[in-house]
Amino acid sequence: MIERYTLPKMGAIWTDENKFNKWLDVEITVCQVQAELGAIPNAALEQIQDKATFNVKRILEIEQEVKHDVIAFLTNVGESVGAASRYIHLGMTSSDLLDTAMALLMREAGQIILDDLHQLRAVLKKRAIEHKPTVCIGRSHGVHAEPTTFGLKLALWYDEVGRHLKRLDNAIDVISVGKLSGAVGTFAHLDPIVEEQVCNKLGLKPAPVSTQIIQRDRYAEYLMTLALIGSSLEKFATEIRNLQRTEILEVEEYFSTGQKGSSAMPHKRNPVTCEQICGLSRVVRANAIASLENISLWHERDITHSSVERIIVPDSTILINYMLTRFITIIDKLLIYPDNMRKNLEKLGELVFSQAILLSLTRTGMLREDAYRIVQNCAMEVWKTGKSFKQLVLEQQEIAERLTRDEIESCFNLDVHLRNVDKIYERVGIA
Repeated sequence: MIERYTLPKMGAIWTDENKFNKWLDVEITVCQVQAELGAIPNAALEQIQDKATFNVKRILEIEQEVKHDVIAFLTNVGESVGAASRYIHLGMTSSDLLDTAMALLMREAGQIILDDLHQLRAVLKKRAIEHKPTVCIGRSHGVHAEPTTFGLKLALWYDEVGRHLKRLDNAIDVISVGKLSGAVGTFAHLDPIVEEQVCNKLGLKPAPVSTQIIQRDRYAEYLMTLALIGSSLEKFATEIRNLQRTEILEVEEYFSTGQKGSSAMPHKRNPVTCEQICGLSRVVRANAIASLENISLWHERDITHSSVERIIVPDSTILINYMLTRFITIIDKLLIYPDNMRKNLEKLGELVFSQAILLSLTRTGMLREDAYRIVQNCAMEVWKTGKSFKQLVLEQQEIAERLTRDEIESCFNLDVHLRNVDKIYERVGIA
């Protein structure tokens, strides 16, 4: 059984300690490139590399006075470096540091989520193979439609998660850009070569063009991708919740020893984790909407986006990590009841084979409208009386004139409905 809780790892990305570490990485890398280009003395670089450090508590103290986080950070780093600190942040603006470092943080968080998606896909594949032949009723509008297999539900989810892997991989690439182009993006105080070489050392791409900031359509694409992942998780969880309803009970969240379902009703076993996932997906989608609002800023930049991003980027990555981790465990431990699936399949008797009769009649040359009327009349009689649909079909004169008994019997064959399951699995890429 899988039991994964990576939240502390994801949460650690968004700590002040890690954020300032990334800031320091960017500043020192800029100094290194500047020294390589002869813009600052090598001795100053060595002093910066040897002595540059920070103290979170001290930064926050300074920020209380100066009301500017980057200045507070630079002031504190300068306290540890000494005279050579005058070369730190040389020619840069705050957003050069903030946006380049944020790219590193978002990429780091994205890699964890990519790993989560791979883990989810693996457990979906395992259980899809396990339940490939597990027959159940398919439903449309919540009403019995035609037979399918529970494995096909899982195969569909497996395929959907594959699309999210591609989307997130692309979104990580889109946000993995840095900029050191200055206050309005013109490189007034730094040569573009500095940006190119710094980004190369940090594993980023330089933004082809920027204002004071990296453009926020990149962030929105990343957060919209997280919202899509959350929406799929909600879809999967909603299906489990429905299938766990007492009247259906085809699957059930694992209920551990000592777990309690209700403060009032000792008998309750509720799909609480799936319900949590459905609720949290709403938060992730709301955050994505906020990221869209952040795209439009005044001229070369205002800071209406900044306070929003301090919330929505950490929260969305942490939530998606949590939701994926919990859903991996749900699928791995999901209780599946094939006997109940079979019972539910048989609740409407043979009505689920009505389309097979309809199509067989049309193949004999009967007009579809006439065939539909005849089959529907038999079906409605079943709804009213509970009689056998097959028997009513066998007794129907207009059908008997067109189809032999053997041909009618062949329409009530589950194997016909499921004969292409193997082909679907091949198309999805599940062995």
